[in-house]
Amino acid sequence: MEPIDIGIIGCGTAGAAAALFLSRAGHRVTVYERVPDPGPVGAGVMLQPTGQAVLARLGLREAVLARCSPIAGMSCRTDRGRNLFALRYDDVPGDHLGYGLHRGLLFEHLFRAVREASLSLRLGVAVEDLAPTADGRGQWFVTPEGERLGPHTLCIVADGARSHLRDDTTIKKRVRAYPWGALWFVGDDPDDRYHGELYQVVQGTKRMIGLLPTGKGPGAGPTGEKISLFYSLRADQVDAWRAAGLDTWKREVAALVPRAEPVLDQIRSIDQVLFARYHDVSMYPWSTDRVVYLGDAGHAMSPQLGQGANLALWDAMVLEMALSAHDSLSEALSAYSRARRPHLGFYQFATRWLTPFFQSDMTPLGWMRDLGFPIATSIPFLRRLMVRSMCGLALGTGLGAPLALPAPAPELGPRGSTSDASHARS
Repeated sequence: MEPIDIGIIGCGTAGAAAALFLSRAGHRVTVYERVPDPGPVGAGVMLQPTGQAVLARLGLREAVLARCSPIAGMSCRTDRGRNLFALRYDDVPGDHLGYGLHRGLLFEHLFRAVREASLSLRLGVAVEDLAPTADGRGQWFVTPEGERLGPHTLCIVADGARSHLRDDTTIKKRVRAYPWGALWFVGDDPDDRYHGELYQVVQGTKRMIGLLPTGKGPGAGPTGEKISLFYSLRADQVDAWRAAGLDTWKREVAALVPRAEPVLDQIRSIDQVLFARYHDVSMYPWSTDRVVYLGDAGHAMSPQLGQGANLALWDAMVLEMALSAHDSLSEALSAYSRARRPHLGFYQFATRWLTPFFQSDMTPLGWMRDLGFPIATSIPFLRRLMVRSMCGLALGTGLGAPLALPAPAPELGPRGSTSDASHARS
């Protein structure tokens, strides 16, 4: 495809990665971010082999992993000490490993690379609506004040799960907020006592507590290891949780997860604990002839499988590949949606099916989980499927080949020319 004019709404994981891929492919890219001075915020996330592969193609993998915490596997037990599962990356062929990191660290590296790239970055600019041009060959971006920006030949919507720009196309969709979310706190782990494992404890279906090693966090200079504590909670119970006070909650968590006490001791104020609510977004295709939805804007889901940032990164890579493989924009976007359907379809299905067993008001599902999961993980086929799902490589529940990771490639400069890989490194 010849270079085209592309407007990207949102400079989070999906938007920033898409901007880097497409600007390096020679397209004229403008990124609109509503926050005037975006910074590294959030809590711990998992960087899976899929996300690592995309960062490698962007020339950012080594710099990001240098501040991450390697995760060999994840485990979960009940409040009564029954082991539900213990999954390890080396349970499947391949040199796979997960990494725990602060979401702000990923943002920091992607955003720095965007600032250094050959593109236009417009901060503090909100996009309220999309409007087609009179000839139908582009899209205007309309601000809350009514100003029209652009027009752009291709519009990439990457402004997150709460995006209202999904209403500006006729794609069929279903958007709902989960009743549940999670409390998050990022603390210090000076003794590196939580190294190497995502550790979780469940009590029925109403309590799920986890400890995720989170690396060194964003910011320059040497810092100590971080640990993320999360605690599942219904969204309509957040006010009651606040009213009950920290001490009540801390005693409950310590009773269920004694190893969490060093983290709890660091919480002095209720304002240090953040609440994040989950959303479920279902739509297909993810594109029209001129508009495409990436990341949570197109397929937000519960973080039960820890794939959100990784799927967003993969979206950006596949979109650039689709544009490079087709002369027609509409054909490229249609090919993008077809290419993403098996991968995203599996994770959306698996997440919707799995989440109620861990976060819901359906108590019998907890009994079924406590009985069934130990049996399932002892069956080699099911165990391999679980680990492939954890890696981000699953394409379905059958015996077919998993998603293939791209071969390592040098960073690509304009029009596909090889350039110094240090250009995008921090």
